[in-house]
Amino acid sequence: MAATPVFERAFSGIRILSSYAFEIFEDGMKLDNQTGSLTIINITTKHAGIYTLSNWISERNLSTKAFRVSVYARLPVPVISSNSSNCSSSSSSSCSLVCSVVNVGHVTLSWYKGNSLLSSISVSDLSISLSLPLEVEYQDKNSYSCVLNNPSSKQTQHLDISKLCHTCSDSEHCCGSTEAVIRLVLSALVGVATVVILVYDIRSRRAKQDPAQIHSSGGSFPS
Repeated sequence: MAATPVFERAFSGIRILSSYAFEIFEDGMKLDNQTGSLTIINITTKHAGIYTLSNWISERNLSTKAFRVSVYARLPVPVISSNSSNCSSSSSSSCSLVCSVVNVGHVTLSWYKGNSLLSSISVSDLSISLSLPLEVEYQDKNSYSCVLNNPSSKQTQHLDISKLCHTCSDSEHCCGSTEAVIRLVLSALVGVATVVILVYDIRSRRAKQDPAQIHSSGGSFPS
């Protein structure tokens, strides 16, 4: 009796039996009857489960092996945002941040300082939101990153403290500089408008005076 490999997915009770050397099934699985190799094409989370391979080596000798297949969804890139108000007082030396992801499952979200793990949170549920806070100093020059990972892949977002953390004095300095530029531009516009009005007024007066001078200078000729 020739050896015929049979695959069975225990989670759905489907037995896969093929008499061809290769066969592609409707759910995207390809079975090689010569080697017992099962290839899953365009794998998705629906293919996760326990697969059992039964192979008759002889009439009385059955070889059985079980394989667990885990499928993980593509990970999103974590988002880092400031958890503080628009700005913090100069007396405050720390900045509150939060790293978050949405619609994830079977993942771990972590904060790293360089290569050192600071904190982490794990979840095994499907399609939930995760967030992890972090406090840093405004003048901190260390490298921080937020990492989302599962057993198959990971996504990393690096922290830029200068963009997300700033004091009110920094904002006031920025806004003060902007306000000064606006005032300077407005002053220049007012000056230009004043000059235009003066030139127009002078030209108007000259235009009125020229006909009067021509009339007064013209005399009558003797008959």
